[in-house]
Amino acid sequence: MRNRRAAAVQPRAETVRRRAGPLLQSQQRGRSPARLRAVSIPATYTVRRAGPADLAALVALEQASFSYDRMSPRQYRRHLASPGAAVLLAEDAGALLGSALLFFRRGSALARLYSLATAAAARGRGIGKALLQAAEAEARRRGAARLRLEVRRDNAAAVQLYEKHGYRRIAELAAYYDDGADAWRYEKSLIASPPP
Repeated sequence: MRNRRAAAVQPRAETVRRRAGPLLQSQQRGRSPARLRAVSIPATYTVRRAGPADLAALVALEQASFSYDRMSPRQYRRHLASPGAAVLLAEDAGALLGSALLFFRRGSALARLYSLATAAAARGRGIGKALLQAAEAEARRRGAARLRLEVRRDNAAAVQLYEKHGYRRIAELAAYYDDGADAWRYEKSLIASPPP
């Protein structure tokens, strides 16, 4: 799933129970809290704020997930350090399952979900849903009233996820992505409606 063109998680990690399944991770040197390589996945995973030690795994997921409009290690490094951005990740035993990138603008009630990616082998486990919920919680924590995103029109799984979770389509964007694909812009109010 990818939202592109444009912001963190609760300070504690959240554990989510899901079915076990395989995961793709890439080998890397050095110790990092999250890695991308082939493993067997237990039934739980956590969603947390990413840190500098997660850079290599985030870049590997970016390369594996997208064939267009990819973020560079330099961009990720900047977002990890920026107070106007939040990089969230889902992991299991140090294995990166997915990530989300949010942007926040000072003085604005609008937060932007710029990117949401799930490792191919981890799809179907609720990773996208958990990251979306964590992104919404972080946006609320930072005082955002609305969360906006863009998604490729041909990404049926992402469109279904967003619509199922209350996102409303507000615009169509022709030739939005680097590869010329069209996008839809979605938005969701993060303010709870009063009960009837």
